[in-house]
Amino acid sequence: MLGEGKLHPGSPSHSFTVIGWWDDPSAPPPVIVWGVLEIKSLLSHPSHLFRIAPNTIIHPSIRLLRSDTVNMFKWAQQKLADVAGTQEPIYGPSAIKSVAEEAKEITFTELNKDHLKWIAADSTSVETQSFYLMGDEGHIGMAQVIYSNVGGIRTTCQFNVKIWYPNNSKPMLWEATPLNHYEVSEDRYSFFADDCAVELSADGTFYTIKSMNSDNALVNLKVTRTSPGFHAGKTGKTLFGTDLSKPWGTMRHAFWPRCAVEGTITTKAGPVNFTGRGFYVYALQGMKPHHAAAKWNFVDFQGPNYSAVMMEYTTPPSYGSTVVSVGGIAKDGELIYGGVTQTATHTKSKSDSVNEWPEPEEIKFTWSGKDKDGKAVDGSIVGALEERLDRVDVLAEVPGFVKKIVAGTAGTKPYIYQFCPTKNKLSLKLKIGDQEISEEGLCYCESTFISE
Repeated sequence: MLGEGKLHPGSPSHSFTVIGWWDDPSAPPPVIVWGVLEIKSLLSHPSHLFRIAPNTIIHPSIRLLRSDTVNMFKWAQQKLADVAGTQEPIYGPSAIKSVAEEAKEITFTELNKDHLKWIAADSTSVETQSFYLMGDEGHIGMAQVIYSNVGGIRTTCQFNVKIWYPNNSKPMLWEATPLNHYEVSEDRYSFFADDCAVELSADGTFYTIKSMNSDNALVNLKVTRTSPGFHAGKTGKTLFGTDLSKPWGTMRHAFWPRCAVEGTITTKAGPVNFTGRGFYVYALQGMKPHHAAAKWNFVDFQGPNYSAVMMEYTTPPSYGSTVVSVGGIAKDGELIYGGVTQTATHTKSKSDSVNEWPEPEEIKFTWSGKDKDGKAVDGSIVGALEERLDRVDVLAEVPGFVKKIVAGTAGTKPYIYQFCPTKNKLSLKLKIGDQEISEEGLCYCESTFISE
């Protein structure tokens, strides 16, 4: 296993430990970037041995006591390919069991409190709680906890906050803070860390989100579900593996599609009032994120009376480029539809000169199913996305030479495009049985491209 031995000048090794020290002793602690571990920890003495975990990137400010840079480069290529997803063998569609298979028997399951428990896995996984916010005063935001485990060797947690201001009147605020002394409560309903708490209420109907980790974004929010929550099928899980009775990976999403939000995020300029509507997403990627998906579409529409949500991903060719979708339509007090029969289509795109990904310009989102009374439910959102809110370079913090290896060798260059049209708001067109409804609202959506 990688990391058991030592690396000595002139003595190549398949399992080794790096002897080195930092040029910058103030370097921050380790961070996880899409399942890739970037070393930023203290190596204070030349004789100190640092264990290299699987999938580790060597940061250039570590001075290696070895001049064999060619072998090190080849090693880095190999390990990065291991985590990049597209370098897996082509197992084909038989190596994935989509949650859509479960949905043939049970379209969706309403969430109870136990469905909202943290897993806090001791193997490779990324687990998140994300709260999407649409304030009545026009602000759009997000608060998110990420719990990442790489190979069962290192776990890191991070709290993210993002705020967009009405009409781009101020620059976007983005704050990502590593968390210390994190833990999941004994009953697994709540998450705690130094100066951070995300707690589920005793009756399971609301979360409180509080963070004082950064003076740039002091969070004090309450998110209350106003319609039932759900996941698709019976368990909500998509399984990955050549023996699906013993899967090596899982993916699960659970939603509160329509929520009421109270509270503020206080920046250095003062409090931002997020009283309004929201959407809560629990996600568990029980495998390397690069392996699970090559691209994503995410939709969060919130109108005065109706909400429509969707999470769609397409697997890498390793799993047959399979499309998996979970979505729903809700109003206060009622989940109108939940299931797996929705689509996300980019009807017009343009090539991004930075990365050559097809940045969407116009979209068509559809939902199709039945309500609890057996009435046909059809929903659609069609229109232009306007200027993007942000383009997130997921590997932005990774050293430049590593980024080239990831993109060149592994075929991986993850970017997230974020939109929310406000000049010409999009409308949800809904037909429930013979009833036709059209409602204008805010439609926040993301398109993520990871690999071909």
